[in-house]
Amino acid sequence: MSQELIQSEELTRRVISVIAASQKIEPEKITIDSTFEELGIDSLDGVTILFALENEFNINIPDEGAQGMHGVRDIVEALSKLMASNAGQPADAAAQS
Repeated sequence: MSQELIQSEELTRRVISVIAASQKIEPEKITIDSTFEELGIDSLDGVTILFALENEFNINIPDEGAQGMHGVRDIVEALSKLMASNAGQPADAAAQS
């Protein structure tokens, strides 16, 4: 299995874990294809999830990036891109971007 695929699976697992913990949903009920609507997550819950994800991954999610997140796959893809773009920056600079 490629390192990239393993990292993607780990990222997905962590995102699902954060959503499950913040929304008190059993992780088994959340899949990569789950939408916020299917999970009963409203916009206020979405903000709570974003804060939890920022804490979990020690990153800042820009507002424009957050607006396009409507499900688990959206979050995983956005975080993957965000972490890849921050990978070349020092930790302090990555946290401020």
